Amino acid sequence: MKLFEYGLVFGVGAVAYTLIEILWRGYTHWSMSLTGGFCLSLLYFVNTHLSVNFALKCIIGALIITAVEFVVGCIVNLTFHKGVWDYSSIRFNLLGQICLRFSMMWFALCIPAYFICDLIKKYLPFP
Repeated sequence: MKLFEYGLVFGVGAVAYTLIEILWRGYTHWSMSLTGGFCLSLLYFVNTHLSVNFALKCIIGALIITAVEFVVGCIVNLTFHKGVWDYSSIRFNLLGQICLRFSMMWFALCIPAYFICDLIKKYLPFP
C-alpha cells in the first residue's frame, strides 16, 4: 500500500514539476520529472511524519529541494554536461547548480506542494 501511495505522490510531483518548468522556461528535461517526483515524495514524508509548524516545514522543504537540485545538477549538468540549467550568472550560487534566489522560490513552492500532500493524504484511502 505504501508503494502505491508514494508512487502516486511521485507521479504527481513528476507531472507538476515538469509543467512548472515548461511554464517558467518554456522547456524542460526528462531529469526534471524524476527530480520533481523525488522532491514531492520527500515533502510528502516530511508533511506526514513531522509535527512542526508550517513555516518550518517550508524551510525544511526548501532545503530538501535545494539539496536534491544540487545533486541532480552536479550529475546532469557538471558530470554529463547536459546544460539543463546554469545559475552561475545569479548572485549567491554554488557551482552554478543552486542559488539563494531559487532556494527562496522553493520555500514558496512548498506552500502549494504541502497543500497537494494534504489532499492526497485526506482523499485517498491510505491508513
